Amino acid sequence: MQNGDVMEKIRFPSPNPSIDLFLVTYYVDGLRVKGLLASPNDGQVYDGFLYLRGGIKNVGKVRPGRIIQFASEGFVVFAPFYRGNQGGEGNEDFAGEDKNDGIAAFTLLKNLPNVNEVHVFGFSRGGVMALFVGIYCPIQSIVTWGGVSDMFLTYEERKDLRRMMKRVIGGAPSKYPERFEARTPLYQLEKINAPTLIIHGKLDKNVSVDHSLRLEEKLKKLGKEVEAWYFPEFTHYFPPATNRQVVSSLSSWMKKQTEKMVK
Repeated sequence: MQNGDVMEKIRFPSPNPSIDLFLVTYYVDGLRVKGLLASPNDGQVYDGFLYLRGGIKNVGKVRPGRIIQFASEGFVVFAPFYRGNQGGEGNEDFAGEDKNDGIAAFTLLKNLPNVNEVHVFGFSRGGVMALFVGIYCPIQSIVTWGGVSDMFLTYEERKDLRRMMKRVIGGAPSKYPERFEARTPLYQLEKINAPTLIIHGKLDKNVSVDHSLRLEEKLKKLGKEVEAWYFPEFTHYFPPATNRQVVSSLSSWMKKQTEKMVK
C-alpha cells in the first residue's frame, strides 16, 4: 500500500442532505489512520479542502458540523483525526512524524475522482501541519487561522503545554533544539510555492499573533505570495456570525487562487 490509500470508507450520518459524510481509514507509514470526509453529492467535481485540526488527542477533535460548513462552500473536505486518535493506530507527536498524516491526506484527496485541485487549511496547531503540507506537496493554496508557525515560541508562551510537549517531543528546546526546529516550518518556507492566507485574532492567548507576524514577515522576505487578515478585537475563537463570514471569505479566496491558475 501507498501513503494516502483508502483502506475503509463507512457512511457517517450527515445533518445536511446535500453533503455525504464518511468515516475513512487511510494508510500512513504502515498505520491505519482515521479521518472524516465530506463530499457534495450532486455528481460535480470540486476542489479538495484538506482540514487540519488544532489541539492534540481529545482536545480540538474534528467536528462534523465544521467539516460540513466548509463542504457547503463547494469543496470536498477531508479532515484527518491524526494517528492514535478515535480508533487510529500510532501515536500523535505534535507535528513530528504525524505531519505525514497531513501529507498522505493530500494524496488521498488528490486521488478522489470528484476532486480537482487541493487547498490546505490549518487551525491552531493545524497551522504547522498545513505549512508542512505546503512545503512537501503541490498544494493550490494555504490558509492558516490562529495558526502555530514556531514550536520554540509555543513552548515559551504556553507554560501549560510544556509538560505535554516535553513528553511528546522528548525534552525541552534547550536540550533538543533540533527536534523543535524539525517541527517549525519557518525554517523551510523557501519550499512553499502556493499563495498563503494568514488569519489571526490579535487578542489570541492560545496562539499569539506573533506566530502569524513571523510567518508573514518570512514569507514576504522570500518573495512569496502572502495575504494577512488580522482582527484586533478577537481572541483564538471568533464569534459565530464573524466565523461564518470569515469561512465564506476564505473559501472565496481559495477559489480565486484556482481561477488565477486556470487563467
